[in-house]
Amino acid sequence: MKFFLPLLHFIFSIGYFGPLLMGVLDSSFLVLPFGNDILVVGLVAHNHHGIPLYVLSAACGSTLGVFMLALVSRKIGEEGISKLAGKKRYEKLKNHIGSHAGPAIALGGLAPPPFPFTMVIAAAAALDYSLWKLLAINFVTRACRFALLSWLALKFGQQVMGIAKSKPFEWAMAAFIFLCIVGSAYSLWRWFRHSRARGE
Repeated sequence: MKFFLPLLHFIFSIGYFGPLLMGVLDSSFLVLPFGNDILVVGLVAHNHHGIPLYVLSAACGSTLGVFMLALVSRKIGEEGISKLAGKKRYEKLKNHIGSHAGPAIALGGLAPPPFPFTMVIAAAAALDYSLWKLLAINFVTRACRFALLSWLALKFGQQVMGIAKSKPFEWAMAAFIFLCIVGSAYSLWRWFRHSRARGE
């Protein structure tokens, strides 16, 4: 796990670019539950004056990730998304989204895991929901989410910094990153396999 501690320090050290990078990864094909939430809270607790840029960076990163996810989802279509999500799960998503894609995307931008954010975005894109609306809704709701988290970081900043500087927290984060990398590798492999199969 020592390998992941420098990675953790690096993500925090790049400042405003950290939430942008993490946002792209978190909202695309990777498995990073709470990754950007934790990063934004930690950064705000350390630097209160950076809130507007942290929120903007995180929201922009998420929107870029969603853009990439939507493009791939449109390429592989409903059939590919159905295979990725599982037929029953996809049909359930499809029925729920239907003409209510906007509210579903908004809820996905605000709700924490285990809400199926990736699959909601993928299903909406595969069903040809307006790309610009999808991106706009995601940006606004993610900005609201990170603004709320920033307020919480301001309120409980000292406690957050105390926890973040502790060795148990660092080791827990290193283990978390390791699990995210394993899960993300599997997720990428599945997306690549279905995207390649669709293109053949």
